[in-house]
Amino acid sequence: MTKIENLKISSWNVNGIRAVLNKGFIKSLKDLNPDIICLQETKAHPDQVDHQLHELGYNYEYWNSAEKKGYAGTAIFSKIEPINVTYGLGFEKHDKEGRIITAEFKNFYLINTYTPNSKRDLSRLQERITEWDVLFLNYCIELEKTKPVIFCGDLNAAHKEIDIKNDKSNKTTKTKPGSAGFTDQERKGIDNIIEKDFCDTFRKFNPNKEQFSWWSYMGKARKNNVGWRLDYFFTSKQITEHLENATIDDQILGSDHCPVSIYLKFTK
Repeated sequence: MTKIENLKISSWNVNGIRAVLNKGFIKSLKDLNPDIICLQETKAHPDQVDHQLHELGYNYEYWNSAEKKGYAGTAIFSKIEPINVTYGLGFEKHDKEGRIITAEFKNFYLINTYTPNSKRDLSRLQERITEWDVLFLNYCIELEKTKPVIFCGDLNAAHKEIDIKNDKSNKTTKTKPGSAGFTDQERKGIDNIIEKDFCDTFRKFNPNKEQFSWWSYMGKARKNNVGWRLDYFFTSKQITEHLENATIDDQILGSDHCPVSIYLKFTK
């Protein structure tokens, strides 16, 4: 009898794991119940966090914390033991911010990523588009030569007009550069990912759905659903045949972002 492996992977920018633990994180994780969860913007080192996630079956945990305290950082909690785990891109300036964890599993590499924000004044835009976007995409392409890739996380960019509530006031025009996260350059960075045959999983299942994963804390943005889709799962082309669904879990509270998830089925 053929054995089927059903797998759920979730990704969530928690905007501080210590903060979200005080906002019902354990219950939220029980409700989500992924096999693997990738967190971004953990803003902590593991010795600062008493999380007890092992009681939910997450016996394997991996942290990549920023050198700067209370800043950036990523973590993976898994019920399945990876074959191997690595950290960073091999580029010191970005690696010291704890933005990448790569876990190798039987059928794929899973990359948890927290893309640098270009900042409101766009002071980090050039660094992002000429360094990070190039390095990260090349990293994914190199890994893909060995086995398929799934990468997820806060990419700090809304791709299309449908991915942002107020696209007209935030986009690049002849007279203004656009808002961080919706400049032409950042949107082109996501175009480049798709041009290399990586699948935007949410759009595969929801080509015309307006749904967001981040809302400002200002102006009752979440209550009024004035949001942006900044959080993604992308997969190699070979993985698309195993995709069952992709969701934005906007009923889950606790952060200015909500989780996003994918559902996979592999035949062994």
